[in-house]
Amino acid sequence: MKPLKLIFSFFHLTLLAQNITAQNEQPLEPYTPAFLLSPRVGYDLPFYDNSTPYIDYLGGLKVGASADYYFNWFGLGMDFDFIGNAAKNIYPTSNLRLMGNPISITRLNENSINRMFFGLGPSFRFEPSNRFTAELKLRGGIGYINGGGVELEGFQSGQVFRLNYHAGYDWEPVLSAKAQVQFNYFFNDYIGLHAGVYSVGHYYDLTDPASGTTLYVPFNEQSGAYNINSLQPIVRREPCNCQTFSLGAFVGITLRLFNQQRVSVPIIQPSSLKVTAKDKYTKELLPNTDIALKTPDGKIVQTGTTNSFGEVTFNNIPPDTYTIEGILYDTKLEGSKAMKDEFQPGKTLQKEILYSDPNFIIKGRTVLCNTNTPLVGVTVKLSKMAGAEIKYTLTDAKGEFIFHLKQKATYTLYGKKENYLTQIDTILTNEFDRNKTLFVQLEFCMNKINCNEDFNINNIYYDSDKYALKAEYKPELNRLVQFMTDNPNLKVEIGSHTDSKNSGAYNKTLSQNRANTVVDYLVSQGISRERLVAKGYGENQLLNECYDGVKCTDDEHQKNRRTVMKVSCPK
Repeated sequence: MKPLKLIFSFFHLTLLAQNITAQNEQPLEPYTPAFLLSPRVGYDLPFYDNSTPYIDYLGGLKVGASADYYFNWFGLGMDFDFIGNAAKNIYPTSNLRLMGNPISITRLNENSINRMFFGLGPSFRFEPSNRFTAELKLRGGIGYINGGGVELEGFQSGQVFRLNYHAGYDWEPVLSAKAQVQFNYFFNDYIGLHAGVYSVGHYYDLTDPASGTTLYVPFNEQSGAYNINSLQPIVRREPCNCQTFSLGAFVGITLRLFNQQRVSVPIIQPSSLKVTAKDKYTKELLPNTDIALKTPDGKIVQTGTTNSFGEVTFNNIPPDTYTIEGILYDTKLEGSKAMKDEFQPGKTLQKEILYSDPNFIIKGRTVLCNTNTPLVGVTVKLSKMAGAEIKYTLTDAKGEFIFHLKQKATYTLYGKKENYLTQIDTILTNEFDRNKTLFVQLEFCMNKINCNEDFNINNIYYDSDKYALKAEYKPELNRLVQFMTDNPNLKVEIGSHTDSKNSGAYNKTLSQNRANTVVDYLVSQGISRERLVAKGYGENQLLNECYDGVKCTDDEHQKNRRTVMKVSCPK
């Protein structure tokens, strides 16, 4: 892994560890501007790439300083560093032989090498407390390198020759970059100690104004001796596209100037509040109640809807004083208050709100007769018998509707939908006790009406040989009245039937009289006679096997003494 990546990883892990340590401490207010000055001293370990294989570089002293101005957690800064290292020859100096004859060393020069770095760039700080801070500093700038030359000379048979040579550097400016992690501990608001690590790199072309060369003479290692077969060196004359980087550690002091101490912010542990909606009289739990949690000045903090147990829980709310309001089917509940000092960390505060309206709630549902299929979009009308109170609503996707009913009152409820027979019902609320009942359940069954097909409205039956309309069937005919009133363009055939007890001619006349009786009643209720057709079918359409000569009970014959309807739709 590259040194720069190591520094970033170390910085990340350090911040993570410090963050975990500080989780139980009081948090601080947002970062304040500050100026930090950090002189330092340390040790530097260099790594040079200069294509000269027999030179090494030793670690050395590093001194420098940083100046950073932080706007908040982000800032800008500049660095200066002076780094001293030493160049070391690692070419063999003993047991050297040229063509089998020993070589003596006449000169070995190992010069020190110095570097300077000037850089600007961004700074980032992390301050979990006023005592401890961590900084990441990224710099780009100019570096200078000087010295570092190495020269090794040998002697044999009156001849002096170079074995290893590097010209060194001459304060040439090169592009440089630096990354640094620094940890500070402050004794007070202004002064502290710091320690850290860094990596700095230089990127350059190596040239030697004097000779422009680096060289070394190849040798072979054999039996503990280093044999040179020829004094022909490997010479490098062209510039070297080289780079140098170093790793180091440092310590120093940090001065914090123009800094305003960050104040601890009290930790506010979030709490929970459970609200239960109940009926005041029956103590029944109330699902689907809309609950709003508000501040005393009316600002909504959270909203929710009670579940099947009449409960809703508000989580992660700061302890404070709240008002609790609820609405069930457009009716407000008696509110409640949650006081700030009632909240306890780690516990759920429980409150109740009550539905205190003395009226009943009718929960109705409309379905297709003889099925459980809900009917959507049915217009439902509620009329109070005493007074002019009328209300309307439409059934929802579940076929459901809601009305509020007063105590000790009589209501007429009817629903209408195109192509469906109107349903009518009467509700007497004096049959219910508000201390025991809040919801009055009701199911509407509606028959679908198809053109030119018979339909029944709870069959209208007759006594044997009679055609008088019984009073008990008039409410059923009132449904037909309402249906025809709601659909003024439709015509209805009133078809009456008899049993098979008498002659066919007699039964034909009897059934016609029965049909006429129904038509007369409908006309008396405001239906135009032109929209009605009375037709007697006699005994021609029996519903069972009670034909002439077949012995049947009176109940079996009764099924055939009926009146049915058929709608004629306009063309």
